[in-house]
Parts: sequence; structure tokens; C-alpha cells
Amino acid sequence: MTTFLVIVLVVLMIMVVVSLVRGIVAFLQSHKADIEAGSRRQQDMQLMQNKMMFNRIKYQALAIVVVAVIMMIAR
Repeated sequence: MTTFLVIVLVVLMIMVVVSLVRGIVAFLQSHKADIEAGSRRQQDMQLMQNKMMFNRIKYQALAIVVVAVIMMIAR
């Protein structure tokens, strides 16, 4: 059981990093000209940033839960 939870934890940590990188890439693709013009592309990039950062928080919370379960099992 512990081995399974450790594998789940590693997968969640990878998902956290992927979500973080995708959110940062979406942020970096936003250009000052797009921000000032209020273009549709800018709105799409902002939505992508928000989605990726929310996913990051969600995966981090799940990882914390898995760590807590592993600690309870290890007692």
C-alpha cells in the first residue's frame, strides 16, 4: 500500500511541476501590447494562467493528503 501511495505522490508532484511550467509559459507569452489592446489572445492567456495555477494548487493539496495518509500508515 505504501509503495502505491509513493507512486501516486510522485505522479502528483510531476503534475504540480507541469502545471507550474505551463502557467509560467502562458504568463510569458502575454505581451505588453496585447495587455494594452485588450485582445482576445490576452484573455485566452489569462484564462490559461488561472487554469494552470488552480490545477497546481489542486495537485499540491492532493499531494499533502497523500503524504498525511503515508504518515498515518507508517505509525
